[in-house]
Amino acid sequence: MYKLLLVDDERLILEGISQVVDWYKAGTELAGTARNGIEALEKIESLSPQIVITDISMPGLDGLGLVQTCSERFPDVKFIMLTGYKDFDYARKAMHHGVKHYLLKPCNEQQIHAAIVELVEDLDEQQDREQFVSGMKQRLTKVLPHVKEQFLKEWISNKTYGRRDLVYYQEMFGIELNGKNVRLLLFRIEGSYEYEHLFALQNIAQDMLQEILLSTMIGSHLLILLEHVETADGSGSLLARTGEVREVFCRFYKLDVTIAVSDTGRMSQSRRLYRQTLECMNHRFYLEPGSLITRSDIPGDEMGGSIEIDLEEEQICLLIKAGDNQAVDKELERLFDVLSADRLDINVTRSYILQLYAAMIRLCLPEERSSFTSGLGELAGIDTLGGLKNHVKQAADRLTCMYERHFVSRQAATVDKMLRIIEADYRNAELTLGSVAAEMLYMNADYLGKIFKKITGEKFSNYVTQYRIAKASEHILQSGDVKVFELAEMFGFGGNAQYFSNVFKKVTGRTPTDFMKPQTEQT
Repeated sequence: MYKLLLVDDERLILEGISQVVDWYKAGTELAGTARNGIEALEKIESLSPQIVITDISMPGLDGLGLVQTCSERFPDVKFIMLTGYKDFDYARKAMHHGVKHYLLKPCNEQQIHAAIVELVEDLDEQQDREQFVSGMKQRLTKVLPHVKEQFLKEWISNKTYGRRDLVYYQEMFGIELNGKNVRLLLFRIEGSYEYEHLFALQNIAQDMLQEILLSTMIGSHLLILLEHVETADGSGSLLARTGEVREVFCRFYKLDVTIAVSDTGRMSQSRRLYRQTLECMNHRFYLEPGSLITRSDIPGDEMGGSIEIDLEEEQICLLIKAGDNQAVDKELERLFDVLSADRLDINVTRSYILQLYAAMIRLCLPEERSSFTSGLGELAGIDTLGGLKNHVKQAADRLTCMYERHFVSRQAATVDKMLRIIEADYRNAELTLGSVAAEMLYMNADYLGKIFKKITGEKFSNYVTQYRIAKASEHILQSGDVKVFELAEMFGFGGNAQYFSNVFKKVTGRTPTDFMKPQTEQT
């Protein structure tokens, strides 16, 4: 039951409503009454009602004032307004403070009852939501934070993660990773199953394997990183307990599980250990479903874990960011030629390609990331190396074109600034590419020279010289007879009349003196 307070300055109305409304049937109890807004505030503070029915027009503090005050002091209280006024402004003010019900006097008990029932339903829904959120928070505290799962997934697939990242995340998680010997367990549920079964398997493993550090879902697999603790019987204890995890899961869900176990290594070697588990898992084809597979179960000539391909994702990513389509295409051709020549297991090959594609996704602009991420699903459905190659190359080409447009636009803006500097300072004999580079926040002069020529088609020095001669020519035409040494001084040649004349003739085909003659003859 929700407590309700009734407020009205008219005694007859107050008593009438108190008696005619079936409060219990409406899901409430009448906790008290008040004759004005001031008295109502005292009752609200002492009785803590969830619902208040109040008149608008009252002496002292009216109904609107009561609603406004309560919206600040008691924001959870719900109101039903009763009034004889028909002006919509009153209703609008009331609704501004969250009042949903606005009843005109005279109103009967059915109207009041209906309004109360609707508010009670709102309160019930609010209570249900609060209980649901509270329950969700309690459940969330029992599972590993998503960031831990994502870190493990990124760590074993992203070659750019290094020692600094490891130090940062282990401090965030409050666990030691860098100095420990670790092993990886890869679980695959056999047959048809629901994704929830992977979570159940994860929970069982966490209960039974106390040395677990991190775990995550990768595709249809559960991957677990655990600390390798030396025991008197070596690794047998871990293998036995891992087998027990499989047996418990099978007993509860009637589904078998295949488990691949890596060698022992440091955290920095976990990417290699992960590839070992993939190779072990691939060997399930030769064993019964539900096996526990270690590296020792695979003949030496089938174990390719010692051969590790260097994808050079960083180099490919740098070429993409540079907008160099030709170089990106050449590097991808090299990579896929290596994958084709080595003929690794297809799952291992896919892991390399997914590793590269994940690195490309991280290069995407936020608005494009969703589109590229969806390409992961398409990769999973491609069953030939040639098809994978075409898909990755198309994605890389698209991404490179994006960066090229961005890169060219940025270069054009830089050159535009350089041109404005030339326009403002061309009379200065000390204007050089180096001085412009210094003026532009110490940018590299060689880099500026290259992009200037790329955008304008001219070397910086040639462009400045031609710009000065063009300005000098304009001045001659406008001014008529002028001294050559004055021109050399005015247009950035440091007063060197001979050098100015030579450059002027080289650019225009005539000496300054010859250039002046037609103008002089006309005067």
